[in-house]
Amino acid sequence: MNYSWNWGVLWQSTGIGDTTYLNWIITGLGWLIVIAIVAWTIAMLLGSVLGIMRTLPNKTARAIGTAYVTLFRNVPLLVQLFIWFYVVPNFLPAPIKNWWMNDLGANTTALISASIGLGLFTAARVCEQVRTGIEALPTGQINAGYAMGFSTVQLYRYVILPQSFRTILPPLSSELTNCVKNTSVASLVGVAEIISQMKTISEYTQNTIEIYTYVTVIFIVINICLIFAMNLLEKRLRIPGLISGGK
Repeated sequence: MNYSWNWGVLWQSTGIGDTTYLNWIITGLGWLIVIAIVAWTIAMLLGSVLGIMRTLPNKTARAIGTAYVTLFRNVPLLVQLFIWFYVVPNFLPAPIKNWWMNDLGANTTALISASIGLGLFTAARVCEQVRTGIEALPTGQINAGYAMGFSTVQLYRYVILPQSFRTILPPLSSELTNCVKNTSVASLVGVAEIISQMKTISEYTQNTIEIYTYVTVIFIVINICLIFAMNLLEKRLRIPGLISGGK
């Protein structure tokens, strides 16, 4: 194979001032982190609410939660991002649409669309984790709570949620890492995150193997750090007798 290896490609100048390709990677990493944080915040807040709704005695609440999960889990993430980026802005009120189309930069609108799309997609998965965690609790605790005079709100606040969220920390770790990895799809709607920067650098330098290797290592390091942090949180909050609770 006639291939010119260059593992120092990231430190080469881009030809634009003093900027190197490493600066482009750092910029892309910054966008990745922003998308991941915003999307995960949306996913945790909305997913938790929907997960609770799916376990409530109210049939309407359960139906809403079920409909959301059915829709967002069965539509590919890429399709959802395209809908949020290309379709939804056309249905906004005229002043907001004009601000969105003309005042915001292309990368900003793509960033917002990708964050919302990824957040709503991940929320459906978080919803199922929360629902599973709640339903895994012994029914005797719930019956005892009602027998003691707890309202449904009090029961969820003081008995159900503190335990269920601790038991679902392991699967939530997987959802968090998936959320970070799925930010790569944002490059297809125009966000200049790390995958987009990787493709650009690869085209400019033709050092495809080196660039892809560096970006792969970056993703591995990020997710290992996240898993390590979640494992520490899991050990600190685990409940003896429950899932992964030990003795």
